[in-house]
Amino acid sequence: MRTIAIAWLITTKLLVAPVAMSGATDGEREALARLAHELKALEPLIKEAEAQADPDARVDFRYDWLRRDLECVRYGIREHIEAPRQPQPRQVEPLQGDYRR
Repeated sequence: MRTIAIAWLITTKLLVAPVAMSGATDGEREALARLAHELKALEPLIKEAEAQADPDARVDFRYDWLRRDLECVRYGIREHIEAPRQPQPRQVEPLQGDYRR
């Protein structure tokens, strides 16, 4: 009887675990999709800052590099969301990170 109870518990755990994991994965994907959307929503702020930049400044902020990096991050998020469950090796471009010229 005890062996049956243990087998039942193990079977129940195995059946419930994928559902729980899939729920967490769906939640993570949903949160990442919101994050990608928020990154895209930064574009008007970037345009505003760029429009207000001093053209005679000694040091310029590289808005084009910032846009490229944000797009790279968004692309990485989208790739993760849309990727099959099994990880695939891929090449990732490094971020610029330094936006001063």
